[in-house]
Amino acid sequence: MHILKLPCKIFTISGCFRPQSWTSLFKRTVYNIYKLYTFTMIYTVSILQIMDIVLYVDNINDLTDNLNVMINSLVSCYKIFIVSLSYENIVALINCLTEEPFKPLDSDEMKILQHYDEIIRKNTLRYTSFVTISAGFVFLSSLFTDFRYKRLKFREWIPYDYSSNTMYCITYFQQMLSLSHCVIVNISTDNIMCGFIMHICCQIEILKYRLKKMLSKQLTLDYCIRHHNQIFKFAQIVNLKFTKIIGFQFIASTMVICCNLYQVSQSTLNVNNLWIIMFTNCILMQIFVYCWFGNELKLKSLQLIDSIFQMEWPILNNSIKKSLLLIMKRTKTPIEITTIFIFTMNLETFVALLKTSYSVYNLLVKTQE
Repeated sequence: MHILKLPCKIFTISGCFRPQSWTSLFKRTVYNIYKLYTFTMIYTVSILQIMDIVLYVDNINDLTDNLNVMINSLVSCYKIFIVSLSYENIVALINCLTEEPFKPLDSDEMKILQHYDEIIRKNTLRYTSFVTISAGFVFLSSLFTDFRYKRLKFREWIPYDYSSNTMYCITYFQQMLSLSHCVIVNISTDNIMCGFIMHICCQIEILKYRLKKMLSKQLTLDYCIRHHNQIFKFAQIVNLKFTKIIGFQFIASTMVICCNLYQVSQSTLNVNNLWIIMFTNCILMQIFVYCWFGNELKLKSLQLIDSIFQMEWPILNNSIKKSLLLIMKRTKTPIEITTIFIFTMNLETFVALLKTSYSVYNLLVKTQE
């Protein structure tokens, strides 16, 4: 059974996740070398951008010009570091979905799992395509504008003279390659997180089907209760392992959005500045997918109450009725994914983030005035 097949492939390409099948010393060494290369590229571009702020930035325009990319690269540094430390935990989560009580017991449950696997695959393709096309547009537009005039696309401190054609080409493509790795890391982490959320929704759907089987005595209520408890525990573990990443992402995205809004408002709309709009759309999409899937999980967990309520209660004995009432009481508190255990991932949080970004943008404008 392949769980999160496509998200895991992208995760592997990003340098964050060594395939479980690569157990030999040679394959592990090769992947560790690739991971070290990825770390080096991402951390190098982040350090150079920080040094640019320290040494050269002396006004708010230069600061926002640097921050919108630097913050995103720092997020990639943070994500790849946290995920690398959590490798064993992520493997355990994936393996957990292939074991009881999460493992499908019959063909109907397998169809439910396959349905959600297809949803995850399509969502992964859509999100990856959107971000890749947007990033590709930025890089290609830079080739026809900045590259022609020997300018770097993004601000960073370069500790050597790159005026010669050879050094400029090396520096330019090193910057583009480093930021491409940042994009891949962000895509892979977002996909794997959203994939876990969708699998929790899948298990809730399977539990609803099992409760119906319980009426025909094909399955015991104890097994359904254990499955329900395991769903809550699995969601708590996913939340615990990814909450730091999501929290940092939300804070960083707020800062990037307000910086980009400020830059757009301070310049005329042309080809050179169109990339800022594309970049802002990517950041908004990045936060939106977290909030959308978090909202879907909340709604799906609340639907379990309706499914239990619609069961044929008159034919049940008192013991089963009491157990079902306990499940309903627990389900009244929905499963929610939180950011740093403060903000919940839902559509209301997404709207609040937009309002906060706009407030910070207004503050920047007033500071400039």
